[in-house]
Amino acid sequence: MYSAHTEPHFSSRNNWLRAGVLGANDGLISTASLLMGMVAGNATMNILMLTALAAIIGGALSMGAGEYISVSSQSDTEKSDLAKEAYELKHNPDKELNELTEIYKLRGLDDTLAKQVAVALTEHNALEAHARDEIGLSDAHSAKPLEAAMASAAAFVVGAVLPLVSLWLGNRIGADLSIMLGATTLVGLALLGYFSAKLGGAKVVPAMARVLIWGVFAMAATAMIGRLFGVSVAG
Repeated sequence: MYSAHTEPHFSSRNNWLRAGVLGANDGLISTASLLMGMVAGNATMNILMLTALAAIIGGALSMGAGEYISVSSQSDTEKSDLAKEAYELKHNPDKELNELTEIYKLRGLDDTLAKQVAVALTEHNALEAHARDEIGLSDAHSAKPLEAAMASAAAFVVGAVLPLVSLWLGNRIGADLSIMLGATTLVGLALLGYFSAKLGGAKVVPAMARVLIWGVFAMAATAMIGRLFGVSVAG
């Protein structure tokens, strides 16, 4: 699409970016928090690795299915609104034209220009004009269930793999697993916040702060539970 503006716009990325960030964040935090509790409960390495793999597979499928169902519901609502609008355009075209004219008048156009714009856009594509200016729908912002599901599931796996690798590496070098897991998870969350802000054209510091604060809280909570119960898993 040609644009006379040199500045970039990122709203068209919202659908997959939201799902991707949510998936990666959930994969990283939920898997790391689960493993932090298991480590605090003195689980063996075999149990930890099995838990991590189960969390990755189950979480990715759950995130993908959840996103697909959720966004499909949004898509169904959008399709229903478009069907209602198509019906009105077919049976009450004059009323719909006046409605579109009033929308443009409220946006600052004078009566004559508002009517001219409404007529021109109606002749070009009436449903598209009403979808965009009356309902607030456009191709860039419409719900895409499959895209959201795939982005969320794939991102969950990417996020969840980091704690798994951290445990494996920590065990190989003889490091304290709690420290190793916590440190790598925080680094991963910081990177997630940074790249999500960059991809969305947002401020980096608030984005990083959000994911770090919630990540620390989640890991601290599960570690506390593991220590309180004093679970010792034989394996």
